[in-house]
Amino acid sequence: MRKILLSSIILLVGITFIGRLSYLQIFSFSPNQILEDPAIKAVYDYPERGYIYDRNGKLLVANQPAYDVMVIPREVKPLDTLEFCKLLGIDKDRFVSQLRKATVYSPRLPSVLVPQLSKEDYGRLQEKMRRFEGFYIQKRSLRYYDTNSGANVLGYISEVNEWDLERNPSYAAGELKGTTGIEKEYETILRGRKGVKYIQKDRFNRDIGPYKTGTLDTLPEQGKQITVTIDKILQEYGEKLMTGKHGGIVALEPASGEILALISGPTYDPALLVGRERSRNYSKLHYDTISKPTFDRSILASQSPGSPFKTINALVALQEGAITPETTFHCYNGFYVGKRKRGCHCGGGTRNLNSGIYLSCNAYFAGAFRKIYDQFPTSAEGMDAWEKHVKSFGLGTFLGYDLPTGRPGRIPNKEYYNRIYGENRWSSSTIISNSIGQGEVEVTPIQLANMTAAIANRGHYFTPHVLKKIGGDAISIPEFTEAKHTSIDKKYFEPVVQGMAEVYKKGTAARLQIEGIEIAGKTGTVENFTRINGERTQLTDNSVFVAFAPVDNPKIAIAVYIENGYFGSRYAGHIASLMIEKYLNGEITRVDLEKRMLEKTLEEEYAKPYSGQPFKINERVW
Repeated sequence: MRKILLSSIILLVGITFIGRLSYLQIFSFSPNQILEDPAIKAVYDYPERGYIYDRNGKLLVANQPAYDVMVIPREVKPLDTLEFCKLLGIDKDRFVSQLRKATVYSPRLPSVLVPQLSKEDYGRLQEKMRRFEGFYIQKRSLRYYDTNSGANVLGYISEVNEWDLERNPSYAAGELKGTTGIEKEYETILRGRKGVKYIQKDRFNRDIGPYKTGTLDTLPEQGKQITVTIDKILQEYGEKLMTGKHGGIVALEPASGEILALISGPTYDPALLVGRERSRNYSKLHYDTISKPTFDRSILASQSPGSPFKTINALVALQEGAITPETTFHCYNGFYVGKRKRGCHCGGGTRNLNSGIYLSCNAYFAGAFRKIYDQFPTSAEGMDAWEKHVKSFGLGTFLGYDLPTGRPGRIPNKEYYNRIYGENRWSSSTIISNSIGQGEVEVTPIQLANMTAAIANRGHYFTPHVLKKIGGDAISIPEFTEAKHTSIDKKYFEPVVQGMAEVYKKGTAARLQIEGIEIAGKTGTVENFTRINGERTQLTDNSVFVAFAPVDNPKIAIAVYIENGYFGSRYAGHIASLMIEKYLNGEITRVDLEKRMLEKTLEEEYAKPYSGQPFKINERVW
């Protein structure tokens, strides 16, 4: 019996060991196991990233060859360090530092020693590379830009860091990945899949051929090309108009939500973040705290919308039955909150909805705003209804667009005001600034553009997006192709649209008309504050403009936000009108508007807070 028991135990242990070894060798095999074998070397073959084209098939981003000097620390033999550093164009300290870093990462796996050699450096080094054991040259591709625009939306690629390597084992040290913009958002599509060859070595560390006759080797798969919704010509033109100005421009196609242009000013040439000077150039851009060229104002700048927001309050008031298009309010060159008078620049008089919009009458919209809240027993209930309608336009939340960054803006609610004033201790008069797009309301330019697209469509919008095709096939992503409907009935949009059309005909933008194009728009002038030496200081007002065209069959909806630009019809209105004409007609007839925008800058305005000298605001410079 004991013999049988002993034999059974031995047999069971043997079967267990055999099963475990079989599992490890066959079923749980991983390429990483190979790399742990010092007799096997992995040689990677990196594919080209996918090309990026604009909506009309024009090339935006391609590739160019580059060469990385790689090192396998355990294979490094004594060498003439000074000669090697001279060939690489680096100093000895950097060489030692990079070699130490590579050793810490892995003595057996390759790491990048010097990235992105030029063709000239590569040619000079290749001839002498055999003298430096443990080092080799890895060919890869870097981005080439067929445009000097769109840096904020296209994004850039950079070398993976240690955190990336830990989080994603598919990356290898020295590999490049999308860091911002489209490059980051569609990294998995653009990067492709790297190939690998496993080379077996003998006991003298010499290559003796493919491991397992190459059966485990894989070929690289090139990244897929993508077509984006950006119009290359419109993007480049908009950035040209933004020279010397800070702000954001977003143009959308209302019928689809496709982003035609996404412009942030100031910007930079995307080619600056390619090559060996990338790090130095990035530092210069990043630490420019005045211009902030790496800050994407089109999707990150959250500020008061100003008078374009009056259109939303008009729609809410119509929906709630607080007003009709014929309802009038009298403007006393302003309006009163208690005994305090708030100003207005419409000229005074009796205003209805139409004249209230095209003359941008503050008194009219303050009255309409109060009447919304008068429909409800309490201010809190009025706020609930107002908040619901406003947020249905995509304001106060992330829109869900396919870019890796953004801000939700702010649409205040009753909880917000209860914290500030106390429950039941505030009313519509307390928050009256919201009636004219000031106060606590904040939006980003892309939200303003989306709001405008919803008005152009008479009550619905599509989530803004930049992806149009993958490998030649049009996208069919429900989030982008299904319409989102506002809480406002369609019938209430027409009188608001007509008021916006009158803005160009006889209102605040009458001097900006484009012959042959019927445009609906709304000007905005937003008070602008900053802190100087800890004190709240007013600067020149921000210039805001929203528009869409043609009125009855909208092809473009646009929002322009120019910091310190003063009246909405100045910088923002000029730029919006030119962008619309450029997109719809392909050429500019209002050369007077164009000349003014190309020549005028606001650099003096932006320098005022840093001068240390007293300065004026809202100067009538033209």
